[in-house]
Amino acid sequence: MKRFNKHLLALSISASLPLISTGSAADSGAARLEEVLVTAQKREQRLVDVPMSISAFSGEELQQKGITNIQDLSFSVPGMSLREYGPGSYIIFMRGLANTDSNGALVSVYLDEAPLTLTGADQLDLRPIDLERVEILKGPQGTLYGQGAIAGTVKYVTRNPDFDGFYGDIKGSFASIDDGDTREAVTATLNMPVIDDVFALRFAGTVERGGGWQDQPEAGIEDGNYQDLNHFRLRALWNVSDRFTANLLVQSHRNKSKLGLGFEEPDRTVAVAIDPAIELVPKEYDYDLYSLTLDYDLGFANLISATTYVDHDHQYPFTYFGTDQTIYDGTLEGNDERQVNAEQITQELRLVSAGDTRFNWTIGAIYQDLQRDFFAVYDTLSLGVLYPGADYVSNYAIESYALFGDVSYDLTQRLEIGLGVRYYDDDQTSFDGGLAEADGFNSTDPRLYASYALNDNTNLYASAARGFRTGGFNRGELPNYDPESVTSYEIGTKASLLGGMLDVEAAAYYTEYDDMLRRGLFFQDNSLIELTSNIGNVEVTGFEAGANWSATEQLTLTATASWIDSEVVDVRADDATNQKGDPTDYVPEFSYTLGAHYTFNWFGNQPGYARLDYNYRDAVNYVDRTSFPSENLPQMSDDLSLLNARIGISWERVSLELFGTNLTNENDYIDPYWGWKNANRTRPRTLGVEATYTF
Repeated sequence: MKRFNKHLLALSISASLPLISTGSAADSGAARLEEVLVTAQKREQRLVDVPMSISAFSGEELQQKGITNIQDLSFSVPGMSLREYGPGSYIIFMRGLANTDSNGALVSVYLDEAPLTLTGADQLDLRPIDLERVEILKGPQGTLYGQGAIAGTVKYVTRNPDFDGFYGDIKGSFASIDDGDTREAVTATLNMPVIDDVFALRFAGTVERGGGWQDQPEAGIEDGNYQDLNHFRLRALWNVSDRFTANLLVQSHRNKSKLGLGFEEPDRTVAVAIDPAIELVPKEYDYDLYSLTLDYDLGFANLISATTYVDHDHQYPFTYFGTDQTIYDGTLEGNDERQVNAEQITQELRLVSAGDTRFNWTIGAIYQDLQRDFFAVYDTLSLGVLYPGADYVSNYAIESYALFGDVSYDLTQRLEIGLGVRYYDDDQTSFDGGLAEADGFNSTDPRLYASYALNDNTNLYASAARGFRTGGFNRGELPNYDPESVTSYEIGTKASLLGGMLDVEAAAYYTEYDDMLRRGLFFQDNSLIELTSNIGNVEVTGFEAGANWSATEQLTLTATASWIDSEVVDVRADDATNQKGDPTDYVPEFSYTLGAHYTFNWFGNQPGYARLDYNYRDAVNYVDRTSFPSENLPQMSDDLSLLNARIGISWERVSLELFGTNLTNENDYIDPYWGWKNANRTRPRTLGVEATYTF
């Protein structure tokens, strides 16, 4: 409690400073904050008008904060966390809804209109280059974003091709990692009008090499978690007519790493089971994405078609140790070679009302066809006996469709009410361990919301929403599991104050998480078997707040915070991983961020800036009574305290930036799963320089 009060006091002081000093800030000539527009409800709105909690970062802010991947993003969003299996492999958690199980996702990910979520463990990696912004929508988003969004949605919005001329930039980056390798990267963007006001192209790409720091000394591998990354995106915009536009997005991602699993020990080495001198199969993470969006203006509404195709291949190692923390007391370990091949086609068709009217609506349908093939070879050492070369094949397919709608009406100039609903139905087939199965699941999920405008820049809102995550299959003849559901209630406020110099928001929520899925582990037939089952119910209570203050013309201060109480309140399974009263896995009780951005002129008239960001997150836990004895529960990560900084100067066409991440060189567990030697740690201190040429 003392530690909680200490952090709460520190954050309260920093967040209340703008409120205490508003008079002097106005007198000193503070600059107005830029108005933020988002598309969270699949139509463009001011952020302050959207009746839900959203964290939004511009593309420029992502770069200045040093955010290069989804893990970095999670540190900047209090209440968001994830489980990572090396670059490109992650499971996202948000607002106290967290488990690593099921073939569906808890948080969906989108790139413009393209869903990047295939399954709960297959969410396509993306590098935040040439982005307009990223929006993190919190709470159930199933009405508009599907059954895999019961905890929220992460939406990346790319920059459109435009007709304003031929321009672009090229950026070179060099960084040194403490006790590791150097990292070199080249990133380029290019906008190219082809036919005036008719056809334009936009290219963005990055190539990255090096950047490793993990060693496998027995195999003679140093800095083996480098990345050989090639990530390219092409967008094409065609104004077919005054009413009809076509937008094509093609993205290619190739990444390879020798020690790509991401798990490491405190001495920055990688533990390999059975024979620590062998080289495991390298991690290779590849995909191609094609997305075509057609938009036809009917006058009263826009008819939008979004078609996406994804082809994904993923090869990776997996190594585990049943250490003395587990029930196996050091007698079980193994190495796997795993291969995933997945293809997904999605087709969404929706009609969105046009114009700024009292009555706004969206109706639509979406179809999904997913095929996922999994193959693995296992080597297991149990009680001193080696069981080599066992193989396992699991293939499954999901064919689903959904019908959805959302309507809102302005009862008065100040009061808006809205209702959304989605009907979802899927059919699944599986060939798993020699057993063929088929099953289907469906759900109807509503959302009700209301907002009241105290004035043009201050809104109060309330919402109630239900979310759904589909059921699925266990291995072989093990029983299948049912869907889980979420019902969440939220109240909040958003305001732009002091003539636009201060933006504030706050939200409180309560969530009932029913039929939560958990995975238990047991050893059978010379291999470690996973059993996913619906174990019981969880209740979550939370509070979030944030402030963005333009203190002077040069200085902007930010603060955000989250407090979450997430607890298992009912357990029905006799062999459950949890007991009543257990906290939910991967949920930080308290987390916050503090930031300062200062602009100034170098040498009289050269514009420059300096930025400082501090992110704090409480330790997160993991509870699994099928793997750990009670005296070793809960397994805990470390508290995380990360300090990043960047300073830059710009000339007419050239800019130069110096940056540092994890400046205090914290070496802490991000993940609580270290009892199996399956946990990530914070990236070492990284110092670097970036140079950009704009043309």
